[in-house]
Amino acid sequence: MIKKDITLNVDGIAINGQLFIPGQIHPYPTVCLCHGIPAGDRPEPNDGGYPLLAENICRQGLNVFIFNFRGTGISGGNIDLLGWTKDLAAVIDHLYLLPEVDKSHIAVLGFSGGAAVSICVAARDNRINYLAACACPAEFYRLTEADDAASWIDHFRKIGAIRDDNFPRSTEEWLDGFRFVSPVEYVSQIAPRPLLLIHAKDDETVSISHAHRLYERAREPKQLVVLDAAGHKLRRDQRVLTEFIRWLVSHLQGHKALVFNRL
Repeated sequence: MIKKDITLNVDGIAINGQLFIPGQIHPYPTVCLCHGIPAGDRPEPNDGGYPLLAENICRQGLNVFIFNFRGTGISGGNIDLLGWTKDLAAVIDHLYLLPEVDKSHIAVLGFSGGAAVSICVAARDNRINYLAACACPAEFYRLTEADDAASWIDHFRKIGAIRDDNFPRSTEEWLDGFRFVSPVEYVSQIAPRPLLLIHAKDDETVSISHAHRLYERAREPKQLVVLDAAGHKLRRDQRVLTEFIRWLVSHLQGHKALVFNRL
């Protein structure tokens, strides 16, 4: 397995990521992982995070790209959901130029807020060939009420997702970004590309009703997997990886790069 650090410049903001390559340099199907909106929780000591998930997917004979959206991790900037759509679009632009990437087989696997952004970007970008959205909100109505904006901004400032004192310059414009990223308005545009929705029946943050709304609005080919006793943080659930790999491999049957190790 080869790992390459990559930094992109988006709106003058450094977006940092890492590409995992399964072996010799030649075009592989590629998965782009999109993390969710940070809650600010202290990481668990044994949680390998997205790098561990990337390694597990890479062992199946797939490239994997992970990155931090603006305002998170080691990337620059401040959290801004409309800006996140620009970050993902720039990532797809970059992946499309790499000789290691099979341009006809690019998948995006998003979680929570990253899943929402993925649906909105994929609706407008046919270079994304497969889309899996886990614990995805249908829209961000909880975040878009002007009365609650100050408390959300304060929360993001406390956890380091808003770093600049003068951000946002306009609270209303910042909220508009969350209003724009409304997956239920875009999910019907994913077809005819395959869509996988994974949600927990007991999701305490994004109700299972969001998944049903998205599934109803989406067009074939589509699949909804509902998990018992999984909660909101699906990245940590081994069943998600198993379901995702099984689904993706079913659409990649016969690709010479695939290994499909038993999970």
